[in-house]
Amino acid sequence: MRTLIDRYLDAYNRLDVDGMLATLHPQVAFENITAGVATVRTQGIEEFRRLAQSTLPLFARRRQTVTRYEEKDGMAQVGIAFEGVFALDLPNGARAGQMIALNGRSEFRVHDGLLIHIADISD
Repeated sequence: MRTLIDRYLDAYNRLDVDGMLATLHPQVAFENITAGVATVRTQGIEEFRRLAQSTLPLFARRRQTVTRYEEKDGMAQVGIAFEGVFALDLPNGARAGQMIALNGRSEFRVHDGLLIHIADISD
């Protein structure tokens, strides 16, 4: 599972949507959870593709770094340090060139050798 997750994160860091998709099961479920609330959910690889492509213009660069890794009961829990540089001005006040850094965690499940569930969780 770790090798598959590393491939996914490497593609994410390179802004390589096709590389990310190559690690995903056709029925992949993705959710982003912030402060206990699901802010984004996708079901299936096409919804994931649309979301991933829609976020590409936001960042000049971005990087998720694994800070902790644990597998238990078929799920990997991964500590993540995220750093990104905005590529454009955003309505929330963030400016192009501004850096953002967050810590959180991601949960991954695998089915048939591909990622079938990804949850990005931050407080």
